Amino acid sequence: MLRGRLDPAIEITIAQSLSEIPECYSGEPVVLARPDYAVELLNIDPPLAWIQSTWAGITPLVNHPNHSYQLTGLKNIFGPQMAEYVMGYLLAHELALERRIESQQQKRWDETYSGQLQGKVMGIMGTGSIGAHVAKIARQFGVDCLGLNTRGEPVDPFRRVFATAALHQFLAECDYVVSILPSVPGTDDLLDRAAFTAMKDSALLINVGRGNVIVEQELCDALRHNEIAGAVLDVFREEPLPDSSPLWTIPGLKITGHVAAVSRPQDIANVFIENYQRYVAGERLNYLVDFAKGY
Repeated sequence: MLRGRLDPAIEITIAQSLSEIPECYSGEPVVLARPDYAVELLNIDPPLAWIQSTWAGITPLVNHPNHSYQLTGLKNIFGPQMAEYVMGYLLAHELALERRIESQQQKRWDETYSGQLQGKVMGIMGTGSIGAHVAKIARQFGVDCLGLNTRGEPVDPFRRVFATAALHQFLAECDYVVSILPSVPGTDDLLDRAAFTAMKDSALLINVGRGNVIVEQELCDALRHNEIAGAVLDVFREEPLPDSSPLWTIPGLKITGHVAAVSRPQDIANVFIENYQRYVAGERLNYLVDFAKGY
């Protein structure tokens, strides 16, 4: 995919597994890789000039002490996927699809009314490009969107943005809470027992960001005691989620295997090629990561 779009004179070396990296890498200054593979190169001389991540999350590289290179992430490609995932689960929740399927299986005529998205409040934790896109799509369904970021800085298209320090006030207003936060120290354990207590007992939680934001045992307790209406988790502290995790059997909890947004080769190639052209021209790269912030 890249060979046909780059200068044929450019030498491209490909490692198809973690074990192949030491023998395949021969000092190339530019690397396109998944972060958990690329981190293996940070102790090798000569130093890298630029790594283009193929994932939205870049935690392994941020956590490594070597920050003497340019790291670029992926932006503006995951928003549509995330929005479809979130809206799909919100619609299933309001339309009570699970209950209606059970009614059909039991040959039971179910006349109970559905809920609706119109007029509900969605709180999105994380107001970057993905969060903003999810809010944009949700507003087309008549959902009022609030945002949460570190300092409460206004961002379109959110009606209001809360600072992280006002987390509980933010949560209290939301019918749906969607976390799209990255894994950085400031997001650890934000959704704990106190946070679940602050939420409406009718609220639905969806996490498509990173698993570190949720205290999993305290979420289990909140669901068991009906302190929130339900949860949809696509990301976890440990992945794959082990068989021993209590999350598998908690009523009201739906689990997916980190599929809300995937890195598609064509999307990654487009980002990389535009950035490579900038790199060759000596221009500022798109989507540079601030190591101090972690994103």
